[in-house]
Formats: sequence, C-alpha cells, structure tokens
Amino acid sequence: MRSFSRFAATVSCAAIAACAAGAVAAANIFVVGGKPDDPFWSIVKRGAEDAGQVAEAQGGSVTWLGPQNYDNLGVDAAELIRQAISQGADAIVGPDWVPEAMDPAFQAVTEAGIPLIIYNAGGLEAADRLGAMNYIGSDDYENGKAAGEYFAEHGIMKLVCINTLPGASNIEDNCAGMNDGIAGAGGEGETLPLPATSFGNATAVAQAVKAYLLKNPDVGGIYTIGNVDANASINGVMQAGKIGRVQVGGLNMDETILANIKDGKQMFAIDQQGYMQGYMAVSILNAHVNFGLSIPTREILTGPGIVDAGNVDATLEGVKQGAR
Repeated sequence: MRSFSRFAATVSCAAIAACAAGAVAAANIFVVGGKPDDPFWSIVKRGAEDAGQVAEAQGGSVTWLGPQNYDNLGVDAAELIRQAISQGADAIVGPDWVPEAMDPAFQAVTEAGIPLIIYNAGGLEAADRLGAMNYIGSDDYENGKAAGEYFAEHGIMKLVCINTLPGASNIEDNCAGMNDGIAGAGGEGETLPLPATSFGNATAVAQAVKAYLLKNPDVGGIYTIGNVDANASINGVMQAGKIGRVQVGGLNMDETILANIKDGKQMFAIDQQGYMQGYMAVSILNAHVNFGLSIPTREILTGPGIVDAGNVDATLEGVKQGAR
C-alpha cells in the first residue's frame, strides 16, 4: 500500500511541476486496447489512465478505445485506429494483433504524421515495419517458450496450448513458443485452437479441455492465454478427473489466479506487466508531443516473468491495487 501511495504521489507531483513550468502543447492521446470486461486489459487501461493524469494536468487527454468483443478482432481494431485518426489524435497507441487487417490502419497513422507506439502485440518487428517510435510489451514467443521450459523443469513433458483467439499473432506466437520450449527440452506440445467466441466463455473452454484430456490421456500440462481460460481449464481438468495429474499454467493473472497458485490449483502464471505497458506508452507519447522527448531504446520489454508458489505472496499486493 505504501509503495503504491508513493507512486501516486510522484505522478501528482510531476503533473503539478509540469503545470507550474508554464503552458505546453496539449497531447490528446488515443489508446486502442481490449474489451471493457477483459481482466488483463482493465489493468492496461489503469496504467494508461494513471499516466493520463499528467497529460490532463497539462491540458491534454487520454481516450481509451476497445472492441465490444473479439469475434472480428482485426477488422474491429483497425476501425478503432481509424476512429482515433478522425477524432484528431495527437498520438496513438495500439497492439498489432492481426497485422494483415490492422497494418493499413497503422500505416495511415504514420502517414498522417501522428506519433505511434505499438504495444502488447507485434514486437519490435511491427514497430519497425510501421514506423512506430517504440514497442512496449512482452515478447510473446518468449512468454510461451518460458512456459514450455518451466513445465519441462518440473518434469511435465506433454503439453497443450489452448488458443481461444486463433489468428491473433500474439497468441499464435505464445503457443508456438510453448511448443518450441517443451520440444527443446525433449518433450512434446501442440496447440488446440477453439473458436474466438469461446474466449472468456468458461463453459465452452472447460468442456473443450475435458474432451481433449479424455482423448489425450498422456497430456500433463495446459497453457492458457488469459485469466478466464486458466480458471476454465482448471474446471475442465476437474471434470476429466485429472486433478493432480494435469497442471495448468497461463498468461496473465488476477487475484483469483494467484489464489489458485497458492492453493495448488494452478502451477504458475506468466506476468507481462500490463500496467506498465499502458503507463509507459502514454507517458512516452505525452512527453514526445509536449517536449519533443524520446526513448532511444525502441524495444521496451515488460516481460515475461514467472509467478509461482515461490513468489506469489509478493505479487498479491500489486494485484489488489489493480496494477498487476
């Protein structure tokens, strides 16, 4: 609690100091992210809004744009990027989830001379391709690879990655990384793609996991790409009668995920620090628009990190504050 209070005080002091220094250009920053009820993206949004306190103190604003669902992710996200341009954005942040659908919209951003940061998905390759200032986020392939290696280190050599957002490049990279991570240790992994409508649908995911485990009795580990999918997979393991024989690990976390790790229901979570993704993207763009500042390290990595039984208690306080 004390550390978070000090952080908030620092933000407030920075905002006051900037205002006292005199008038600056107002940065109206648009941030494209996930849907409103997505647990991970609510943390990213919190980071963006906290950084937005400085922008607002300087007369600017931060506007969050997210799709209502992920059924047509690339097309819908591209439309949000174009919406930000049409509404007069001074700077734009966005994830390159589906390059073939979203890259033309991102190219329209840079062609219009609007500063752009790619975050969360796409990596430095997308930032280079699209002329963005920076990439801020985790390396999606390395996320999955770390998961595969972690399972192997604990003697679990047959894995499956549950992909409920097929076609999203960051999720495809996570599953590819997991498969390569376990293969490099002498094990075996595969990806189970499910319809995008199953993302966040606990019943659909649990049923799919149960069916898969009953058909593949030698699988010992499941890797998921979101909080809800991790909880649903735990239920699927229970329904298949595999508790204690199949372990679950997953990307991202919340208080429920950490409680599951403490209770032994989930083995680990991959932390990509979504709060820092939103906070740093907005902070860098605000400083760039107002003062011409830039960060020379174009790839700013926020993960992966692994949270398991050994460090779960140290992580819980940040989750309670909505920042982990």
